[in-house]
Amino acid sequence: MTDRVGDVPKVLAFGTYDAGRHPRIAVLIEGLRAHGVDVRQVNRPLGLSTADRVSMLRRPWRVAILAAKLVWRWAGLTRGALREKRSNPPDFVLVGYLGHFDVFLARLLFSKPRTVLDHLLFAGDTAADRGEGGWRVRLLRALDGAATAQAGIVIVDTDEHLAMLKGAARRRGVVVPVGATGAWFAAAVQPSDLAVHALRVVFYGLFTPLQGAPMIAEGLARAAHLAEQSGARIEVTMVGTGQDLDAARRGLAGVPQVRWIDWVEPADLPRLVAAHDVCLGIMSTTPKGRRVVPNKVYQGLAAGCVVVTANTPAQARTLGKHLRMVEAGNAEALGRELAKLTDQAQLSKAREQAAGGRELVRPQRIVAPLLQAMGIKSEDRGGER
Repeated sequence: MTDRVGDVPKVLAFGTYDAGRHPRIAVLIEGLRAHGVDVRQVNRPLGLSTADRVSMLRRPWRVAILAAKLVWRWAGLTRGALREKRSNPPDFVLVGYLGHFDVFLARLLFSKPRTVLDHLLFAGDTAADRGEGGWRVRLLRALDGAATAQAGIVIVDTDEHLAMLKGAARRRGVVVPVGATGAWFAAAVQPSDLAVHALRVVFYGLFTPLQGAPMIAEGLARAAHLAEQSGARIEVTMVGTGQDLDAARRGLAGVPQVRWIDWVEPADLPRLVAAHDVCLGIMSTTPKGRRVVPNKVYQGLAAGCVVVTANTPAQARTLGKHLRMVEAGNAEALGRELAKLTDQAQLSKAREQAAGGRELVRPQRIVAPLLQAMGIKSEDRGGER
């Protein structure tokens, strides 16, 4: 609970997170502010992606780079945090995404009950999903356990991830869906503004095994073939790079109307996605794929798209009524579903289905469980409408 009755609750967002690259922390901040919470930030982005950190397992000498960057960033974080303690003491310190190390510094500077860790990513689980094994995965799982032990509240995004927390950390855990920032809602366009002569489909991501990009490419190729037989067309935009990119390119070789984009600035991505009829989620059959609801599912709904994704327990439970779901790993089923959406009546029905889920992914909606865990009474100010 907050201590000072009548005061505005104060939260300090803290760490080496990069809100542009990983918007989860931005969603939490927007949501808390929409409920009247005073959120300030002490942030020194580390400049290393998830892929960079996992790659260090193959080249352990690069850990020195991480250590050097952390020491430099932590010096700035410490100065900023101490200034906030003196001038505007926070009720809670929210350690942002990829805060496995930052949470130890936060714990040194603030009390454990006031420390909140957004443990959106399990390092050991991610490394295993990307093909690592043995001592590397065991080491990262130990890091997950040590990090979550430092926090008074541990945030995860699905019930499946809550079950992965160990011991007391699970009792301190709270499920907060990923959500989408206001920029995604602002980017949405009316269906009448979209092209009607072709179904526009977009996929974006890091082409990791979690996403099942080769299977998605195969499904898109099947959809294009089925659409051609019925006199319809599908236009595809594929955004990103990663380990499965070459396989995805092979799967779409010879398919007309496919555009490949290596990189889109985070600020431009919502508008690009919103210009499409369909946003693709994931098709992975990996264990991790069954436990997550990916960013793109929330973002696609927020941007006004129909979202087609795998029928997994986590996705079905969280947003299933508002998604078009197909069997994970089944390219033929994906192709049939996309071909079906080339029919305007089917697409209109799918849009209505998706529209019902937009309110569920707004920042002020998704932070409700976190407010309860913090003991903060909601003062919903409407947020970004």
